[in-house]
Amino acid sequence: MTALRAGASLAARVTTAPVNNRTARVVLGSVDPAGPLAPRAAVILAAVPGWWRERAQAAGLDGQWLDVMTAVEGPITAEVADLADVPDPTINDLDGYGLGGAYVGALTPTVRSRHGRHYTPQHLAEQLWQMTRRSLGATAKSRMLSGLVRDPACGAGALLLPVVQEQVRALRRVETPLALAGLPAKIEGIDNDPQAVWLANVILAAEMLPLLAALPTRLRRPLPALVRVGDGLAADLSPARAVLMNPPYGRVRLEEADRERFAKIVYGHANLYGLFMGAALDTLEPDGALAALVPTSFMAGRYFTNLRRTLATTTSLRDVAFVASRDDVFAGVLQETCLSVFTRKRALRTKVTRIEDTPRAAGAQQSTKGQDSPPQETLRQTLREAVQEVAQVKTPRKATPWLLPRRSDDAAIAAAANALPLTLAEAGWKASTGPLVWNRRAEDLSTTASTDPATPSAQVIWAADIDGGTLHRDRARDSLRHLALTGASDLKVMVLAGPAILAQRTTAPEQPRRLVVAGLSAADLDRWGGRVVVENHVNVLRPITPPDVSSGTTAETPAMSHEGLLRLLSTTTMDRVMRCVSGSVAVSAYELETLPLPGRDVLAAWEQLSGQELEDAVSRTYRPVTTS
Repeated sequence: MTALRAGASLAARVTTAPVNNRTARVVLGSVDPAGPLAPRAAVILAAVPGWWRERAQAAGLDGQWLDVMTAVEGPITAEVADLADVPDPTINDLDGYGLGGAYVGALTPTVRSRHGRHYTPQHLAEQLWQMTRRSLGATAKSRMLSGLVRDPACGAGALLLPVVQEQVRALRRVETPLALAGLPAKIEGIDNDPQAVWLANVILAAEMLPLLAALPTRLRRPLPALVRVGDGLAADLSPARAVLMNPPYGRVRLEEADRERFAKIVYGHANLYGLFMGAALDTLEPDGALAALVPTSFMAGRYFTNLRRTLATTTSLRDVAFVASRDDVFAGVLQETCLSVFTRKRALRTKVTRIEDTPRAAGAQQSTKGQDSPPQETLRQTLREAVQEVAQVKTPRKATPWLLPRRSDDAAIAAAANALPLTLAEAGWKASTGPLVWNRRAEDLSTTASTDPATPSAQVIWAADIDGGTLHRDRARDSLRHLALTGASDLKVMVLAGPAILAQRTTAPEQPRRLVVAGLSAADLDRWGGRVVVENHVNVLRPITPPDVSSGTTAETPAMSHEGLLRLLSTTTMDRVMRCVSGSVAVSAYELETLPLPGRDVLAAWEQLSGQELEDAVSRTYRPVTTS
């Protein structure tokens, strides 16, 4: 969840733009980081004393230990202190994961969107901790932590729950009063939302109740607070053995000092989750691990180039698990997400897995007090069934997009593609995004073309016009078919007057291909007045002629013709390659330019091929190893 807060922190000095809404920027720090307490969130917090009382009684405690305000250390916010104790049976039935999820779900959509608050489902929290343990060399048996485990954006504490549960099991074998007192030195959560911090401390303390109940009455002390209100991006955090995170995300604007601090990981626009990953690297112990539940955009996006370089040169990507069901993590968002674990200790291979959305895994998230948290062995068995091994691949060592297979039958393709000598840009083609953002020019769009030479217009090509891999006219867009060219800048920026290859920038999950391309020929242009305007859900591929020094390519002529490249990008294999670059439904111009290609001699040979002959030739090049 989020770690943005008011005050003098970096997080308070950035300006964030909710995804897909640049006009709604909010200066953080000028508003309550948690936002006004929503009525439903207040109801949930008011029910927490009753929730605690039931668990304390079930553990065999009585008296003052039934009062959550007395039994748990840590600050209590005025909002919480003022709430009446209102038991709610529906809340009482929730376990710790459920209670935290209910609080986050009760926040207003505006607050969740503005601060990127997303609660971590139980099965993903469990899986991330198991991956982290393996990377640290831990055995299956529960044991005492050998160093600090931190979540710098912990929200209601979901990622720390499995850590605390394991520690409680291990602490049963040691002197309990000292062990309980020492927990804050082993587990630390930070968040900017005071209400979430209080709730996290209660949820984590509930896991310690059996230890408290086992003590003689005279030795009992309030349970320690493991979470504090603070800035998870602060530069002075102490070293940690492991940093777990499901950080907030969203584009942010940095002040000069912050841009200088994060220069090694920021390229162009900064994204908040990338800052959290970069800041965590600065606190890792030499044998430490960074474990993050984040969008996969950092693996291939242009703006994550420096972060990839830093991660690839200072750590090893040891373990990555792609999450099949995206709604589990970022509800309503189409971004692909993954669990990734990096270690300071060098590794040669990366384990790639995929977490399927099996009914049993989904059921593990919905545990209630009646069924309580599933028994640990049951949950681990559920995870073992949901996690499908994909491949072991070479650990990424470059800043270029990381080609990682999402399916086992793509493992050979990713391995072969990683070894190819060229990219599409190096083969002489550049990609750009269509310039027309229709809602910014809505008043200039019309059904018919202008017949007045003084007010010319151009036909608009929409993403729907290239569905199916052929350029056609989607009738649903006919009311917005022509753009009035209102100035000299339109003729310079908006108009496309030469043949090109058009590629959909965003596809629907149910579409069979991510790489949907169609050719814009000279004949098409002649038919439409010699020029068109392309909207911004379409990428435009054009040859680099003359040589474009700024692109870094040395190609004097494109290695493939317009027609040859169009046939190549339409093959099944190239679509699979694209899916190894990005598992998202979005295909960026940058990702297109980085598509790996064989040498010019091979591309020249492919110019002569089409149909099944081309499919077979491309498949052989990208599948040098037969997989079972």
